[in-house]
Amino acid sequence: MRYRILTFIIGMACLSAHAQVKPQLVTTTENNNWVSSNAIAISKSGTAAITINPDDTLQTINGFGACFNELGWTSLKTLSAQNRNDIFKELFKPGAGANFTICRMPVGANDFSRDWYSYDETDGDFEMQHFSIANDEQTLIPFIKSAQQYNPRLQLWASPWSPPQWMKVNHHYAAAMYPAGSAQNNGLKPEQVGHEGTNMFIQQDNYFKAYAKYFSLFIDGYQKEGINIAMVMPQNEFNSAQVFPSCTWTAAGLARFISYLGPQMQKQNVKVFFGTMERADTKLADTILTSPLSRDYVKGIGFQWAGKGAIATIHQQYPNLTLYQSEQECGDGKNDWAYCKYTWELVKHYLGNGASAYMYWNLSLSKDGLSRWGWRQNSLVTVDTVNHTYQYNHEYYLLKHLSHFVQPGAKMLKTTGNLLAFKNPDNSLVIIVQNEAASPKTVTFKVGGDYVTATLAADSFSTILL
Repeated sequence: MRYRILTFIIGMACLSAHAQVKPQLVTTTENNNWVSSNAIAISKSGTAAITINPDDTLQTINGFGACFNELGWTSLKTLSAQNRNDIFKELFKPGAGANFTICRMPVGANDFSRDWYSYDETDGDFEMQHFSIANDEQTLIPFIKSAQQYNPRLQLWASPWSPPQWMKVNHHYAAAMYPAGSAQNNGLKPEQVGHEGTNMFIQQDNYFKAYAKYFSLFIDGYQKEGINIAMVMPQNEFNSAQVFPSCTWTAAGLARFISYLGPQMQKQNVKVFFGTMERADTKLADTILTSPLSRDYVKGIGFQWAGKGAIATIHQQYPNLTLYQSEQECGDGKNDWAYCKYTWELVKHYLGNGASAYMYWNLSLSKDGLSRWGWRQNSLVTVDTVNHTYQYNHEYYLLKHLSHFVQPGAKMLKTTGNLLAFKNPDNSLVIIVQNEAASPKTVTFKVGGDYVTATLAADSFSTILL
């Protein structure tokens, strides 16, 4: 049997301790989500192709979540209050559904904002006298508070896509022009275009100080709203010049800024991670982790997109460093089963190479999935803003198969075969496998002293509860 094509999720509570619980199999296929059955068996003897040792532990898992974007909130606002509450309960209430425990948010505008904005667009306001998070009172703050109603302990981290325009050498929120012939125009001129490997942020002491204060006031402003930010990253995708809010930096430039940002965040008990890192160049991380300007402040790294090519090496070189998958690749708005299966490959790659948290991107979008800057993307929830209805997409159920069972503080388990496995703080076990074959597969796992046999539906993700 070719277990290479299997990918399975087993949620187990210590077999011997929970022998009185009726075994249950939860399965998701392209046409049926979260279907329960009893098609499993447990015995003390048998023949197993895959052995899982609950004592062979790896990194600690911090949790799973998504990102709070403005267009996520505006899509959900078209639904009834009851429907919104049902969604937030499903996503965030502990033990209810996805059980999300850690989420991302932008500092100012990002590519899924209603439009460009920052918290201080007064040119030369180095003292931040005109700083204001008033824009977020309409969108991000109620969005986050709606989640907090169901999980008050939700962890949050934040990163900017662009500094205020007056802090950039091109004095514009974007860093790239639309392609020739495009129907859209962000107003950027050729001489304002940014380039990878350059610093678009003005590299001067007074600008660094002002930007560190900008972060500080952001933390304070949200704290006054009852929202605590636990960690920040200094720049989203610092190598990428985009048509939407963006800003290129060199790693050396970021090290300089972190020397200002780090002490300020320490005063406010906020961690600093390096990222988000969207290139496979490990030297970028090495620069930050070895520079005397930044090394004492950086407590982790966030990887996304092509950054997945660097996470394995960084994990080997810095085995005790906290690593996050900071943004899942976003798809094309089709939200189809094929991309769901690609998402599983991403999950395996990041968690299998040391990531302790996994963040989906768009929590919710309207039916067209279109950003303000013309990019169509996937989301966990799709809202029909005309008929005021919604649906959970395939990728939501895949992540739920993980996040519903893997508790914060769980330990990743070392395994053989094409699967993931975890040991929760309460000693329950979560093991992960997909049957990608076109027909059902019967599989036996040796877990401790027990043999667990399950029949997996064709082309499915499954969870066994014992």
